Amino acid sequence: MKIAVIIVRVLLAAMYLFASVSYFLNLMPKAPEMTAAQTSFMTGLMASVYLFPLIKITELVGGVLLLIGRTAPLAALVVFPVTLNIFLYHAFLGPKDLPMVAVMLLFNLFLFYAYRTKYLPIVSK
Repeated sequence: MKIAVIIVRVLLAAMYLFASVSYFLNLMPKAPEMTAAQTSFMTGLMASVYLFPLIKITELVGGVLLLIGRTAPLAALVVFPVTLNIFLYHAFLGPKDLPMVAVMLLFNLFLFYAYRTKYLPIVSK
């Protein structure tokens, strides 16, 4: 179980670090073709000016925290809203990448299960 947690933690961290670093360093060559609904959604994100960079900063911080073993339970909590929104975006607007995103969600849920004892003080009286 311990090795599985390390593997899942590092893979999820790699996904988030790749997504955030490639955004900040402009490494993504060209945006893929999007449907009208996807374009509308992304236009709204970009129109807010601060939201997309905030998401990418959250991904970067979450990825770094996932790599650090002691902070992984906190990182799983920090990145879960991002993971859930990525999953819902692909579920409703772009199901082409849904299998990979579903794996991200399963990885996050697996980390919740693995670190469940760390979360008990949060929910106990």
